[in-house]
Amino acid sequence: MSHTETAQIVAESFFSKDESVLKKHTTSDGYASLVTVQNMLPDSDKEITVEILDESIDGEIAWVKYKTSYDGKSGIFKLVKENEQWKVTSKGVREKGPF
Repeated sequence: MSHTETAQIVAESFFSKDESVLKKHTTSDGYASLVTVQNMLPDSDKEITVEILDESIDGEIAWVKYKTSYDGKSGIFKLVKENEQWKVTSKGVREKGPF
């Protein structure tokens, strides 16, 4: 699965609160961060669509900028390769991505 496909699945599972799918496609740090934020969101019954806006890849690290129908705002995921699979991880405090 590509880094953009992984980012799309993570965004969809995040907003639909599908924790088993979310956990499968994130690192342990990434999962912990996302669940913390997810618990602050109100539940939504609407179908969530994800649009990939931009992407950048440099070896074992990728960045994906996306927008969802949940709130129309864009977000950025940092992904790393873990056991030959792309997984969303948490971004460092002062770490800056390419966009």
